[in-house]
Amino acid sequence: MDFDLMISSFPKLLNATLITLKLLSVSLVVGLNLGILFSIMRINKNPIINKFAYGYSYFFRGTPLLVQIFIIYFGLGQLEFIRSSFLWIFLKEPYWCAIIAFSLNTGAYTSEILRSAFETIKPGLIEAGKSLGIQSKIIFFKIQIPIAIRQSLPAYGNEIILMLKGTSLASTVTLMDLTGVAKYIISTTFKPIEVFIVAGGIYLFLTFLIHNLIKLLEKKYSF
Repeated sequence: MDFDLMISSFPKLLNATLITLKLLSVSLVVGLNLGILFSIMRINKNPIINKFAYGYSYFFRGTPLLVQIFIIYFGLGQLEFIRSSFLWIFLKEPYWCAIIAFSLNTGAYTSEILRSAFETIKPGLIEAGKSLGIQSKIIFFKIQIPIAIRQSLPAYGNEIILMLKGTSLASTVTLMDLTGVAKYIISTTFKPIEVFIVAGGIYLFLTFLIHNLIKLLEKKYSF
């Protein structure tokens, strides 16, 4: 076991962690907004809207994240109208392709998490709001959405952790995130065990932080 390599590679891997965290945070913000939007569409009584939202969720939950990244990064670039449009400004960059894939993927899972949370809200709460003369839109945004978010915290915490580990796939499209830098160090030292132990330790520490943050939020917003 080469401990000197582990010590010397730690600062490089720590710097690469910033890219991983940036990928994670941007994807989660965009994915959460997509999740809220598509969860609302999923509980909509209009069959066209409902089926469209279901199709989005089914596709991105039913196909591997790696395949989605490859389709966006390698596949879309083969379409002439994409290359000649303003979209090519973003789709030619591996960073934005990874963000798009991660956001769409986590958005699909988040939509299902929130949909199930919406369906567990007791009808009596909504009826009580209406009996007080509160508008339906206000009930939805001020009562239903906050309750759904609170109830979905444990499941959403798991999704954040899965998304953190999923960001390691960004290295497959040349991004030098935590896993990408680990692969580069291994290619020059030929010592995968030592490097991956350090990289795995960083992932484990980040998971520990996320897990405890979600537990804290659960305790704070429990009712």
